[in-house]
Amino acid sequence: MPSIQPAELWQESERWNQYGPELLRIQDRHDREFCYGPTHEEVITDLVRREIRSYKQLPINFYQIQTKFRDEIRPRFGVMRAREFSMKDAYSFHTTKESLEETYQVMYDTYSNIFNRLGLEFRAVEADTGSIGGNASHEFHVLAESGEDAIAFSSHGSYAANVELAPTSPTEQCNESPAQALEKIATPNQHSIEEVCKFLNISAQQVAKTLIVKSDNPEEDNPLIALVLRGDHELNAVKAQKLEGVANPLEFASESEIEKSLGCKIGSIGPLQLKCPILIDHAALALTNFACGANQDGFHYQGVNWKRDASKIKEPRSVDLRKIVEGDPSPDGNGTIQIKRGIEVGHIFQLGDKYSQALKASVLGADGKEQIITMGCYGIGVTRVVAAAIEQNFDEQGIIWPSSIAPFDISLIPINLKKSDQVKATCEQMYTDLQNRGLEVLFDDRDQRAGLLFADHELIGTPHRIVVSERGLENSEIEYKGRQDTEAQKIPMTKILDFLQNKITRN
Repeated sequence: MPSIQPAELWQESERWNQYGPELLRIQDRHDREFCYGPTHEEVITDLVRREIRSYKQLPINFYQIQTKFRDEIRPRFGVMRAREFSMKDAYSFHTTKESLEETYQVMYDTYSNIFNRLGLEFRAVEADTGSIGGNASHEFHVLAESGEDAIAFSSHGSYAANVELAPTSPTEQCNESPAQALEKIATPNQHSIEEVCKFLNISAQQVAKTLIVKSDNPEEDNPLIALVLRGDHELNAVKAQKLEGVANPLEFASESEIEKSLGCKIGSIGPLQLKCPILIDHAALALTNFACGANQDGFHYQGVNWKRDASKIKEPRSVDLRKIVEGDPSPDGNGTIQIKRGIEVGHIFQLGDKYSQALKASVLGADGKEQIITMGCYGIGVTRVVAAAIEQNFDEQGIIWPSSIAPFDISLIPINLKKSDQVKATCEQMYTDLQNRGLEVLFDDRDQRAGLLFADHELIGTPHRIVVSERGLENSEIEYKGRQDTEAQKIPMTKILDFLQNKITRN
């Protein structure tokens, strides 16, 4: 499919303005607009609407392996997060939701088989559909401490989800102490949660913090919405921007906008008597006798209780606003949540009719009537898989490649190749014999010290290493060492080929 795509297709799907700054937009000499494709839903849907006519041609699946481009704000970690990368993406088309779900499950199983075969420790987790859209999706994450994403797992069940999607449940009030009197306290120059907690000698769990975001209707008299969380919890932007009335994508109000509409500065905002709609996270709503901003610069309230002080709150709503944390009850009711870091290497979506409806992709159904088709899409980041495999398999010396994706099976290292005709002849013959057995061999014929050669091959991470030297040949032996072995071993020359074949076949 074309890497440069016309703006008209993206305008038809309404993603031209929705996708965000990651979409690299360009113009040709006639000032016509194009983009460098980060994904290909529009292109493939356009192809299908022109070429697929009948329900009898469905279901069908198209895939490609191609270079993509996303204008990332912070490319980093080599090919882990690059602007330009290779991806395998596929798109399926169906006449029924049941057919889509069947293919989706096949893709889920296939991706699981691929990552298992690659020797990667991974998890498939429920995920937000993001800028791609659709009804349901799963991400495939390679578990690694360097991962950018946080993955939530049930300690006893099968539940797994990206923390952006994992829901939290309403919490009962846990403080049984009598209600304190509401008190307004001067807190000069105390703005952050840390500063307020230290000044009042309380924990962040006893503070309600208030964040101000823009509403989805900027023409309102007060186009701002307050989001209230417990002081030790972090806002989940993905959840917040899906709430009724909140702008999507989520946008925080500026300091000047807050002062103009609410009459106070950031750092002193609180839910009591605040002049805008308020959304309160479940955990924050369970607080009693807590502290919060007093909507007056340099002052905070203490002893706040929701039930008693509710009359001072405008249009409060209890919602799920925060990121799930370790120890929270698992959403499936089995155990508690554990969190690990993950590197996203694959993503599958049930798109439904998001694109086919927008681009009017239809077929004649069995009843002879036009029918909008339904879609799925599925992607594996090829270059990211390589980076993720390295992040999960390494030691102080370098890479430890899983055998299935190692660039070579064997490193063949001669000692004094330039000075010994016997070493040279033996290595060249062994190189040929190993290749004839279907093995991939990296023959290092550089004229370098043995220590440097060994270090380079440890760094490269080839699973198996053999060393040919004059001393070994005098004893009719070849030195062998696996990448993770602590000691090398001597193998008789007459057995080395079968020995290596068996080693590699077992792996």
